[in-house]
Amino acid sequence: MQSLVKGQLVMSLVVSEDLAFDTHVELVYDPADPFAVRLTFHLPGDPPVTWVFGRELLLDGITRPTGEGDVRVLPVPGEDEDFMDVRIELHSPDGTAVLLSAAIPLIAFLGRTDRVLPMGQEHTAADLDRQLELILGQS
Repeated sequence: MQSLVKGQLVMSLVVSEDLAFDTHVELVYDPADPFAVRLTFHLPGDPPVTWVFGRELLLDGITRPTGEGDVRVLPVPGEDEDFMDVRIELHSPDGTAVLLSAAIPLIAFLGRTDRVLPMGQEHTAADLDRQLELILGQS
């Protein structure tokens, strides 16, 4: 059985052009849901907020703007001019949340997910799991 990949990092929650504050974010990749990444952030006094979106969307957004609809990910200039940051925009009927992260921790997290289940092999793994269930269910 493949294990969960978890990552903890601090991202900036952008409230306005002049106001942002740091918030703890948990990233989780579960090979049982091979195309998705779960991002949970915590706001003081509120229950945690979880968003689920494509692992490939997060990877692509590190180097180029990507996403349509509820989740958009794009590179933006970082504080260190040698490295980009990543802007994650989460849109819902209740409003929009914008998170900023250094690219390097996201790249490291995605690298760990790729070691558990390489990108491009998600269909193969899901097919294998279904076949195993059929075989084990018939014994």
